Amino acid sequence: MTKTTQPLDAFIVAVPETAGSVLYGMVDVLSATGHIWQALSRTGGGETLVRPWIVSTTKRRFLCGNTIPVEPALDIRTRRRPDLVILPELWLGPDQDLHGRYPDLIDWINKMYKAGSYIYSACSGAIMLAETGLLNGREATSHWGYQDLFRERFPEIRFKPEPNLCFADPGGRIVTAGGTTSWHDLAIHIIARHCSPGEALNIAKVYLLKWHGEGQLPYATLIRHNPHADSVVRNCENWLAKHFREKNCITQVIKILKIPERSLKRRFKSATGSSLIEYIQNQRIEEAKRLLETEDMAIEEISNRVGYEDAAFFRRLFKRTTGLRPGQYRKMFRPVAEATQEKN
Repeated sequence: MTKTTQPLDAFIVAVPETAGSVLYGMVDVLSATGHIWQALSRTGGGETLVRPWIVSTTKRRFLCGNTIPVEPALDIRTRRRPDLVILPELWLGPDQDLHGRYPDLIDWINKMYKAGSYIYSACSGAIMLAETGLLNGREATSHWGYQDLFRERFPEIRFKPEPNLCFADPGGRIVTAGGTTSWHDLAIHIIARHCSPGEALNIAKVYLLKWHGEGQLPYATLIRHNPHADSVVRNCENWLAKHFREKNCITQVIKILKIPERSLKRRFKSATGSSLIEYIQNQRIEEAKRLLETEDMAIEEISNRVGYEDAAFFRRLFKRTTGLRPGQYRKMFRPVAEATQEKN
């Protein structure tokens, strides 16, 4: 979309499940686009480039997540067609969706897309977007904590937990953003695309917005506790949680459980969604992450501590799993851990 002389209308959808921080963060940042940098830098010549409107199923005042008040400017019966529709983060558990909750709103989102609006979602806002069917057969992202939900409830969507932004169609008219503060990335993308890259940079400087070029992998936990009814697999998980660092731990657990290797691997995959070797690798990489955050030991020592004698293999596995080399991960997260320790 090319920039016009008229401000863009951005409809930001709000429902009771909406996270107020993202809702009002988007309103604030988009409202300031075109003039806040000009005012602070005393360069003058500012203009309103985006007009954000909070839209809901009704114009009645309501409370969204954490009892934050919302007073929509418009409802979905308005005849105005927005240039952009933005679906902010929702306060939903990792096993919750919106099926059947807002049929009129879901229908409205579909109509806006067909009428030419660009559709953007932030974090779990992708769950609302998934309900429309617009993501079926396409790639999408959300917070990494919802990957099991997408796999089970929306199998037609090719869910990607890694990127900070995911483009569902070649024209880029449907874009999903990853977890929580990746709405910063989404705001920067929207401003760069629909206003100008220079203005996006200005806004990033004013609000100290960070572009998460590393994606979501460095932030994601690799250990997920999927509930299941297989007691043998549960015993296997419990034993491996304590002994994953040991050599030949798969051979050891098979002997302890007295079950054929092939049967255990099949049942483990069926119950947890991951293979036995993936489970062990994830345990080891999570332990390595903890050591990188808190200890000064060399990478080779960490590799050996978590169960890998071949440090080169460990480095490759760590990069493939987290998106960062061990040294990069330490540089990124060690200051956070140190700051926390100082406060305590």
